[in-house]
Amino acid sequence: MADFRLAAEPRTEFGKGSARRTRRAGRVPAVLYGHGQAVQHLSLPAREFAAALRNGGTNVLLTVTLEGTEHLALTKSIQRDPLTRVHEHVDLLIVRRGEKVTVDIPIITTGDVAPETIINFELNTISIEVPATSIPENIEVDISGRAAGEGFAAADLPLPEGATLLTDPEAQVIGFLAAPTAEALEAELEAAEAEAGIEREESDADGDVVPEPQDQGSGESMDSAEKSS
Repeated sequence: MADFRLAAEPRTEFGKGSARRTRRAGRVPAVLYGHGQAVQHLSLPAREFAAALRNGGTNVLLTVTLEGTEHLALTKSIQRDPLTRVHEHVDLLIVRRGEKVTVDIPIITTGDVAPETIINFELNTISIEVPATSIPENIEVDISGRAAGEGFAAADLPLPEGATLLTDPEAQVIGFLAAPTAEALEAELEAAEAEAGIEREESDADGDVVPEPQDQGSGESMDSAEKSS
């Protein structure tokens, strides 16, 4: 697992106004805690922190330098703006090399399933206990040739060396379903339209829409009407 180094700066001002000024300066407000140490308020360089997450994943291991002291830390909580996705605040947990930590690891798949089969994720992550310096970025599952009715439980997944599974071993992580037929999709669409009160226009054998019958009146032509008058 890569170790990313970030130069932190102490924070002595707090509150929303201070946090906004910190972000405008290109830094992310954060707190650092763990192993009985007092909570330390600091800021991280926003660009370098975003790059660490992008390249190391959400469980990235950081070496945070603060006032000449290095701290090995994991990101435990990240607050993002829901619209801009800007990092607004970060909680960092101090860890030690060789120490085991509990983390949630994303599941990704490789390979292609059997024809007319679709994949169904029951869980997107699993929880494991693993040495802090050996946290995997993700867990790969080969789904090549898998068909409807098959699946992977948590116990079936390949774990990194030294990791202990904490998720229920029998929990279904990935399942495989038969792809719906065109007829089934059409029936599902018709049922949804009927439930929504949508009526389809009738069509003739060639698929053309049949127009609604028009009121023909008495059937007399304009000429006949003029003559009779």
